[in-house]
Amino acid sequence: MVTLETANKALKEVYLGVVAEQLNTGVNPLLARINQTTSDVWGKEIRKLAPFGINGGIGAGDEDGKLPTAAGNSYAQFVLDLKNLYGKIEISDKAIRASQNSAGAFVNLLNAEMEGLIKASSFNFGRMLYGDGTGFLAKITTNTATVLTVDSVTNLVEGMVVDVVNGSGVVQSTGTALRIKSINRAAKTVTIDKTVGADAFKSDETQYYLCVQGSYGKEITGLGAIFKNDGSLYGLARSEYSWLIPYMKDNGSADISEIAMQTAIDTLEEVNGSKVDFIVCSAGVKRNYQKYLASYRSNVDIMDLAGGYKAISYNGIPVISDRFAPANSMYLLNTKAFTLHQLCDWQWLEGEDGRVIKQTFNKPTYTATLVKYADIICDQPSGQALITGILES
Repeated sequence: MVTLETANKALKEVYLGVVAEQLNTGVNPLLARINQTTSDVWGKEIRKLAPFGINGGIGAGDEDGKLPTAAGNSYAQFVLDLKNLYGKIEISDKAIRASQNSAGAFVNLLNAEMEGLIKASSFNFGRMLYGDGTGFLAKITTNTATVLTVDSVTNLVEGMVVDVVNGSGVVQSTGTALRIKSINRAAKTVTIDKTVGADAFKSDETQYYLCVQGSYGKEITGLGAIFKNDGSLYGLARSEYSWLIPYMKDNGSADISEIAMQTAIDTLEEVNGSKVDFIVCSAGVKRNYQKYLASYRSNVDIMDLAGGYKAISYNGIPVISDRFAPANSMYLLNTKAFTLHQLCDWQWLEGEDGRVIKQTFNKPTYTATLVKYADIICDQPSGQALITGILES
């Protein structure tokens, strides 16, 4: 007979390894290339020494003259809080009891829940890789009752539970859980399950955003946080450390060209000694690049990547599109400079009794929560490039 003990054992011994593997390598090709480690994690923080520049203790001199003055490597310390990443499943008591006498039915029940967890987690973690850590999903341009018009629907999907926040991240829809019912992607409108009253859009605020419930300022430090030329990164001011500023070039609302791509690659190698090994862009930019290749009758080489992904090639460098990559943009990355630092790999949240399935307070349902405490650090921000202003095809 299937029991809660059976379910606990299955989640811990059967599903955990499979789910962790999917979330570590199956989210998208970029995450699959990033090394994961438990090093440099101190308590609730990541503290990492990052070398920059070169050793200064070199020089030429006379045969019997003074030797060069010693000047060792230069280091800066990166400090970053570990982000708390969660994935949660919920099974009703009725569903468990209905499958008690059928192991097959119970396995199907768990499989469905785990597939849903992987799908939702992959969507959100894939989105975070390109975000700036704020958690902003889209800017709200107009609102009418339960329909919100936004500037982009790329980061939105039906079923998400969201907050309305202002530009400072203050939740305007306090006490109201808003769930997305439907999305008109052509019109960029989002229908939610509750009315957002006018009081949520206060007259003294001019900008409002959608954010995943309770997540403002708590998401992974993604590419959006790295590709800036002001402010701070990892606790260091860019005004004091110029090597924290990546290569950023506006393509002037023109088609992409190999000259623009090669210029970025050459600059990174000549100035920073950084070798680009991964190129990622939006689907429209990838099509624009394919159109460029077709116009010169160039062969399109296909590469096989880790995780079962395929990519077209530019001089042996994979070029892939990602649904979360910003429009009109292309990232040229040295992925060896990125590391995901984690306290531990994905684990189930366990009680003192070792159980991972717990009854929801005052409800006939049971929940299990998957957790990971981690964030991403790029050791060499100036060794990364971003080309914007590319036409989409």
